[in-house]
Amino acid sequence: MTLAYDDGGVGDPVVLLHSSAADSRMWDPQWEALTARFRVIRPDLRGHGRTPYAAETPYSDSGDVADLLAALAVERAALVGSSYGGRVALEVATAHPALVRLVLLNPGCGLEPTPDLAAFGEEEDRLLEAGEVEAAVELNARTWLGPEAGGETRARQAAMQRHAFEVQLAADPEPSQLEGEIDLARVTMPTLVVSGAHDLPYFQMTARHLARELTSVTAVHLEWAGHLPGMERPEEITALILEHLT
Repeated sequence: MTLAYDDGGVGDPVVLLHSSAADSRMWDPQWEALTARFRVIRPDLRGHGRTPYAAETPYSDSGDVADLLAALAVERAALVGSSYGGRVALEVATAHPALVRLVLLNPGCGLEPTPDLAAFGEEEDRLLEAGEVEAAVELNARTWLGPEAGGETRARQAAMQRHAFEVQLAADPEPSQLEGEIDLARVTMPTLVVSGAHDLPYFQMTARHLARELTSVTAVHLEWAGHLPGMERPEEITALILEHLT
C-alpha cells in the first residue's frame, strides 16, 4: 500500500499527520506558511482522503508512515500530529527515535478510555450500525470542534468525516489493523503538547500524562480550543508550530 500524499517546499522535512475525523486537507490553512520554510509531507492514512481502505495483510498506520518516509529517503524529520495523528506520531517516534521534533495537538497515547470517550464511541457505533451516517457526521462535528470554529470550518470537517465513513463502511473485506507500540521512555526528542479547554476530559488527561512522562516536553493549554485547534484558529496554531520547529 502506498499512501497518497502531498510533498511541497524545500528544507528540513516536516510530516503532517491528520486526525481520524479529517484527512490531509485539514492542514490546508498551515500549508503555505510551512512550505515556505520546510519540505512538508502530508499523507492520507488508509480510509481517509485519497488513500483506499484496503490491505492484503495486517497493517499499522505508523508502519505506513515509516514506509512512506523510507520510500522518500527521509531519515530525520519533525512530525506534527493532530488527535489520532498525534498517536501515530508517538508510535513512529517510539520505533524511530532519531526523529528530531514532535508537535502533538490533543493527541491520544493509548490510555484507557474514560467515560466521556467511551460514551462518544458507543454513540458513534450505534449511529453507524443503524445506517445514520449523517447523524454520525454531525456527532463528530459537535464533539471535536470547539466554539471558535465557524460554519465554513464545520462544513469542511464534516465533508472529510463523511468521506471517511463512506470509504470505510464500503470496504469489503475490512482490512485488519494493528496497533503500534508507544514507549514514552524512547520519545526523547523535543515535544510540544497542546491541549484545549473545550476538548473531552480524556484528551486533557492525556496531555497532562504526556507532560509528566516525556523527558523533553513543552505543554501549552489553550483556553479557547476544542479538539482540532489547527482548524479552529489556524493562524495561531501555525505560529505555535513554527515557533517549536524553529
